[in-house]
Amino acid sequence: MRAMSPDEVRQAAAALLGAYRTGTPISPLSLAHPHATAADAYRIQQAQVRAWTQAGDEIRGHKIGLVSPAIQRQMGVHEPDYGHLTASMFHPERQPIPARAFIQPRIEPEIAFVLKAPLRGPGVGLAEAMRAVDVVLPALEIVDSRIKDWRVTIVDTIADNASSGGVILGRTPVRAAEVDLPSVTCTLTRNGTPTEKGTGAAVLGSPLNALAWLANALGAMGVCLEPGHVVLSGSFTRAVPIAPGDVVTADMTGIGTVTASLSRVDG
Repeated sequence: MRAMSPDEVRQAAAALLGAYRTGTPISPLSLAHPHATAADAYRIQQAQVRAWTQAGDEIRGHKIGLVSPAIQRQMGVHEPDYGHLTASMFHPERQPIPARAFIQPRIEPEIAFVLKAPLRGPGVGLAEAMRAVDVVLPALEIVDSRIKDWRVTIVDTIADNASSGGVILGRTPVRAAEVDLPSVTCTLTRNGTPTEKGTGAAVLGSPLNALAWLANALGAMGVCLEPGHVVLSGSFTRAVPIAPGDVVTADMTGIGTVTASLSRVDG
């Protein structure tokens, strides 16, 4: 199978970057490049990351997606994917988040790991992953798609930085060793109404499994997870669409709560 050429990768990255600037989603890349692979898609993702960092943004961590077996079957894959988190994606809790920053946002409750030590694969196991964690926090991830109508294949979502959008972290850190991560139960509430419920076991059996997977996946490419970086381990529930004015809270047993508010009127 032919890999995408460097020019095709640059053009695809430019199209996605244009969608960020204009707020107008593009047609699926997988239609224009039906033979593109996940490796091609990560090259497109990396091209965007380089553009962001060259413009002054900073890598603050990573996110893990496709942790649900059902979603993996739907996408025709057997493992998760990942994207990059930059400083501009982080929003303070309970402060209005500009709705104009997103095209077709959805929200997911996740556990965020904050690292205190480098974590480099391959060969990272659960014990090593746990030793590298400083604290865990409840988190909400706003996922978004620069692909029209969320008509995404695995190539589209990886190329689109794993559909990353925004991150909201809770303000009360907890030591990871003090929490039975698979047993954590999360209730997601939108505008005062409970909408979704899930447990940490929905995330590859445990969010810690997701962290170890990420370290090994990145390590195979010579990339190390850095101290101070944030890793979003994957959603406890399905993604819930959100609109301007919505207020969403995730309540996680043993960890705490986190709330995100999408602005009602764009400034």
